[in-house]
Amino acid sequence: MASARAVALTVVRRVCEHGAYADRALNAEAAGLEPRERAFAMQLAYGTVQRRATLDHVAARLVSRRLDALEPGVLAVLRLGLFQLLYLEGVADHAAVHESVELAKRVSRGGAGLVNAVLRRAAAQRGGLLDGLNDATAAEAAIRHSVPGWLAELWWEELGAADARELLERINQPAESAVRVNSLVASADAVRSELPVPARAAPGLEEGLVLAAPFDVHGSELWRRGALMPQSRGSMLVARAVGPRSGEAVLDLCAAPGGKATHLAALMGGVGSVVAVERHPGRAAALARTCERMRARCVRVEVADAAVPRAPAMAFDRVLVDPPCSGLGTLQSRPDLRWRVTREAIGELAALQDRVLAAGAAAVRPGGVLVYSVCTISRAESAAVVDRFLERHAGFAAEATGAGEADRWSGRGVQLLPSRDGTDGFFIARLRRLGGSLPSDGERERAIDEARA
Repeated sequence: MASARAVALTVVRRVCEHGAYADRALNAEAAGLEPRERAFAMQLAYGTVQRRATLDHVAARLVSRRLDALEPGVLAVLRLGLFQLLYLEGVADHAAVHESVELAKRVSRGGAGLVNAVLRRAAAQRGGLLDGLNDATAAEAAIRHSVPGWLAELWWEELGAADARELLERINQPAESAVRVNSLVASADAVRSELPVPARAAPGLEEGLVLAAPFDVHGSELWRRGALMPQSRGSMLVARAVGPRSGEAVLDLCAAPGGKATHLAALMGGVGSVVAVERHPGRAAALARTCERMRARCVRVEVADAAVPRAPAMAFDRVLVDPPCSGLGTLQSRPDLRWRVTREAIGELAALQDRVLAAGAAAVRPGGVLVYSVCTISRAESAAVVDRFLERHAGFAAEATGAGEADRWSGRGVQLLPSRDGTDGFFIARLRRLGGSLPSDGERERAIDEARA
């Protein structure tokens, strides 16, 4: 059986050399490891991928030749070894060096000597290798916090230097672990009493729990019976901003994998209808299975392109537009994402987001609510999209989200930041279509009673 370090090396190489997704590569390579070894392999692989720019900067100071002249396998071993020496306090220097040399022997005939010399030098100079790095400028921050230079510059421009530094510091720390309790199946108190790890209530979210220790959610009986779902507090606030009520008709565009669609159903008490649109048939099928597991029987999955306006046969009380985005608000839990996104891609995504939001607007009834959300931190995909929309759609007006974050409402929406809010970076905007009003609670309850009769 492969060791945790061998698995981590394979994952790092698949990500850095072949563009694989870190989580998928780890799942494939670590299948036979014991839980403790798997956790170590994940820590090594994810940390090495995450800190790649800083590790390469250090390696370039210790290696006499250009890094791109090294064999790919040797460079991967160096990165993995440097990560252990520089960032893992629980790993002894001699173990990090020795095990890295052994790995180098497997991937290169002559690379073991170089790895041994470089890592011994790094262990001897460790105190000064990172201490000399600072984040006085965006370019220096990109090296210290290990992000592409364009991303550090973007956040410097849009957030200001102080907030950008705090955010860059935060994205290399573990993400908060939160779950949403499915009120269609169980209460938060009941689920909390069954959890094998301590948990606290999420502020302002009666269905949210924040876990104090690692927990294999997908391997638990609670997950199998649909009592909970891994979901960040930022993601939970999206459905709260939609604010659906029992008996209403709700449209969820770009609905897979289903966290928000099933949350909408739970907030409605399972009464009413949620049409969940997903373009990809495979993702739509997985979404349907999620709805079944979560007992969200009022959700109907529809395979369609969310960017194409629907036929005007039905107007919805509330519409959620959660289109594809760069995902820059989720870098804590997706170590390879920072190396995938480009500044050019953000512009392309914004154009798609414009189209999906316009299609969602066409489905909202007078007086209805339209919510736009993206799990990113970039003005081009957030406030700029809402600004263009309001310029082109005079029949809509922005309003406070009503999701517990109204004090940060910018006049267009709310931007959550991991560094400030402790959860994924989401932008959430709530828009209302003018020219009518939704039914009152009394009218809605009478309609529900009539429908049940």
